[in-house]
Amino acid sequence: MSRFPGWQALTEKIGRQVLTAKAGYAAACVAAALVLITSGIAYAVQNGIGSIGGSDALTGGPQTGPMNILVMGLESRTDYQGHVLSSGLLTAMHAGSVYGVKNEGVGGQDTNTLILVHIFDHGSKAVGFSIPRNDYVTFPQAYDGQQRGMIDQAYGLAYTQSLSQTINQQGMSSAQRYLQANEAGQKATIQTVESVTGQKIDHFAEANLAGFYQLAQSFNGIQVCLKSWNGGENLHDTNSGFKAKEPGYQHLAAAQALAFVRERDNLPNGDLDRTRRQQSVIDYVMWKLQHQGVFTSADQLNNLMNTAKKYLITDQDWNLLDFASDMKALTGKNLQFETLPIKAYATVYPGGVSEAVNIIDVAAIQKEIKAAFAGAAQKSAGGPEAAHKAGGGAAKPKPKPSAATPSYSPSDSTVNVYNAGEQAGVAAQVMQGLVSKGYTQGETGNLTTQPTTQVLYGTGASAQANAAKVAKLFGVQPESSSSVSSGTIQVVLGSQSTPPASLTGGSGGSPSAQATLPSDATGVQNATANNGTNAPLKVTGNAKYGIPCVY
Repeated sequence: MSRFPGWQALTEKIGRQVLTAKAGYAAACVAAALVLITSGIAYAVQNGIGSIGGSDALTGGPQTGPMNILVMGLESRTDYQGHVLSSGLLTAMHAGSVYGVKNEGVGGQDTNTLILVHIFDHGSKAVGFSIPRNDYVTFPQAYDGQQRGMIDQAYGLAYTQSLSQTINQQGMSSAQRYLQANEAGQKATIQTVESVTGQKIDHFAEANLAGFYQLAQSFNGIQVCLKSWNGGENLHDTNSGFKAKEPGYQHLAAAQALAFVRERDNLPNGDLDRTRRQQSVIDYVMWKLQHQGVFTSADQLNNLMNTAKKYLITDQDWNLLDFASDMKALTGKNLQFETLPIKAYATVYPGGVSEAVNIIDVAAIQKEIKAAFAGAAQKSAGGPEAAHKAGGGAAKPKPKPSAATPSYSPSDSTVNVYNAGEQAGVAAQVMQGLVSKGYTQGETGNLTTQPTTQVLYGTGASAQANAAKVAKLFGVQPESSSSVSSGTIQVVLGSQSTPPASLTGGSGGSPSAQATLPSDATGVQNATANNGTNAPLKVTGNAKYGIPCVY
């Protein structure tokens, strides 16, 4: 029996209703899915809770107390049983044709929305980090033969690999194959996010494409607040179909809600600003549930729950009734969103096809998330927040380091690694190991063969201090070199030297998610400093509709 009864009929209905909307992937369906879980709907509606789709991709997470939840939004031109969406819906999305999906490889199973949310104890506060879909990472293992790629590709690669492995498996129905493929994608995504963030995922919620329209209808559309950019360029977008007459507060019906979360081409920071739109929708849905009688209306609650039962997948062991009882205090002002920082941009060419990717600093990301989830003070565009120790009272400022013994972070130094030996790929391995220790990624390449390993450094106290640390790993002495750029360390791997196991994975530790760029990468450009993309998206206590204004 289908886990999602009536899917085909629904997608045909949606296709007829939204032919004028360029839907694309509606990330707000994930926002609504998160809200359905965290705002207590399951607490109020107890009937039918067991019929929500469950997955065995993750097991054994806590039911109450602090926890990490991964929200996944799957962009797909098929349903969860592998059926291609209706022609009408594909047309509405500008997502190709049924023939193209079936025969020409149009579409995929990418998780174009990933939000990691930490719920603090008692559910009174939460911190969420949106993960940009183009972040270039090393996967925990090769999926469908691919070890590196954009983080949103993990799901689709594992999904395709699973289908290939079960294609000739006797006694296995088509529905079972696709269920297993989706669970493989969920596992791959969870493991990849864990390796990037350094956080264990306790539970996950996933929503697919078609459910958003019905969820938006259940909410009678959404409220948004738009800021104008570049003369109003962001208020109109041909590709998404978004059309706003003017900036400011406005109500969007379901079709325009789809377009609102679809737009990225005309936004100041592209996908990153689209992420902020997703976050603002979550804030609105939470506000609506809290302030417009949804909790006290059995009809509204049942309407939302019935929709969720068809289109929301969570891990099988997650008892939503136990969890939701603590969530009623979680409103928009208590949910702070940020977007994981991006270090640089580049273009890579897997299979000869160009892909624009984000270069990230995994060590820095893990440090930031750990501090946020621990409730420690964080730096933001608005200035540092006050931190309080468990015993109460403001945290004492840390003493400044002595001028006589300055301390330098590994990230203060850029590291270049060159292979002057015969072992192919060793420079990339060593680079990955150094980046995982916090050093800033530079160049890799090959040099004329030499027997010994050298660690050279350019001018600057930080480069000299960090070069000493790197040289100690190789058992050599650091050397000053006028040919090395200021603030840079250069490692030249000799043919008679064996790189330390702590840098190449021989120590038995888990592999780093940091990914080195392939040698043919082009267009490498540092991200603009202080562009505000990682500043927390804050909601003031008296904000209209409980939402911030976004581009």
